[in-house]
Amino acid sequence: MDINHFKETIKPFFWVEHAGSFSVCLDVGSYKQEVFNTRADEGFEGNGYDWGSLAQVFLAEKRPDLGESIRFDPEGGMFCAYSSEGNKLQDFILDFKKACEDEAVITDLFSRAELD
Repeated sequence: MDINHFKETIKPFFWVEHAGSFSVCLDVGSYKQEVFNTRADEGFEGNGYDWGSLAQVFLAEKRPDLGESIRFDPEGGMFCAYSSEGNKLQDFILDFKKACEDEAVITDLFSRAELD
């Protein structure tokens, strides 16, 4: 896939290349906030840590083959996943974005996310 097409496909996530590693990030707060609102009474806010918890469930259940390659480094206002293997990180974010766009799938995955 052409890099520009890839970057468009994963929006609102964004791709960052570093020397020797790659990251995919999301400025949280507007994308899929309604999913997190369903568990606001439990303390979920839709912050970067909540996205990290959701992504961990996704990785464990849907893409365990990538579990050794993908790491998370969320912050309050940003979700961030990174890897030294760009192709594996691309596989992860393409599948994660697809899951995010399927309300039934993302709601089901989020039901097992744990508050960080």
